[in-house]
Amino acid sequence: MYRSLLAFVLVSVAFAGVMTFDVSPARADKIAVRAPDHIVHFQNKVMGTVVNLTIWTDDDIAATRASKAVFDEFDRVNRLMSSWLDDSAVARINRNAGKKAIVVDPEVMKLAVRAQDAAKRSRGAFDISVGAYRGLWKFDQDIDGSIPNDKDVTERTKLVGYKRVKLNKRKSSIKLMRKGMRITLGGVAKGYAVDQAVTILHRLGFVDFILQAGGDLYASGQKGDRQWRVGIRDPRGLNDASFALAEVKNMTFSTSGDYERTVVKNGVRYHHILDPATGRPAIASRSVTVMAKDALTADIWSTALFVLGHKKGMKIVEGDASLEAVFVDSNNQVHISSGLKSKVVIIKQPTPGI
Repeated sequence: MYRSLLAFVLVSVAFAGVMTFDVSPARADKIAVRAPDHIVHFQNKVMGTVVNLTIWTDDDIAATRASKAVFDEFDRVNRLMSSWLDDSAVARINRNAGKKAIVVDPEVMKLAVRAQDAAKRSRGAFDISVGAYRGLWKFDQDIDGSIPNDKDVTERTKLVGYKRVKLNKRKSSIKLMRKGMRITLGGVAKGYAVDQAVTILHRLGFVDFILQAGGDLYASGQKGDRQWRVGIRDPRGLNDASFALAEVKNMTFSTSGDYERTVVKNGVRYHHILDPATGRPAIASRSVTVMAKDALTADIWSTALFVLGHKKGMKIVEGDASLEAVFVDSNNQVHISSGLKSKVVIIKQPTPGI
């Protein structure tokens, strides 16, 4: 399930002189060619979320063309991996659950391997077979505020379990062992698309930019003589409110939070990040922000650590030099990994509330 959240506030771009364009190719030749270095901003909606690209450049035409290449890449990854499109690899795998293995594109296999590795390391906290809960919990395009009954949830848990997702690397095939099983690559595809887009931007000669897709953000280079500064969203605050700030360079921040695609009923918050074991919304965290070198890693682990909670999750983070994290736990307390304590500035305590 794709996170639709704008989890970060781009603190450093909120000033006069920001230039915003649509991404229509027809506009590219109408934009003034050269100007002093400044920010240009592009936005599109793809993969169920809003994608924002902010570039520090003196060439608006080149930046506009680069933005089109970025959004085209997001669209390509979505068509390959979305479970909502009938002709995608994921849809074909799900249609043949309990029947036969499906040969998939090497990119799909690569992400499936990464997902299964994370499932093993997290002991099932990250599990692509949570796709079986689709239609039971309606937090995606089908969101309607309904809450399933306990019996139906329990029945659906029988179709969830990463150990029943069989990968054959030699044949590049994937098989779901039980009829009714479903996978979703929503927890990896967006991070992968961000990494692909970053590669494209670097190949086109752009060094200084921020690319944000929902809760996944990559900051490259800096803004002139200053580093990019981002805010980590307050889980119970307004959409543009932050409780912490950090300066970021050539790194990814990815946030999983319980505040988008959510329903509050009878004093209980229900949201789209499900605990694979229980089939219900995970309850150990309000948000988890992960810093890593690449967006795929950060995307995977922000979800896994959200489900695990800070007590179990921080042990994984502190034992892995490639990960850093900021947890807001279910009691609204903030926990920061050792490698981020000198980089993250708490500007206020997160807002209380359900």
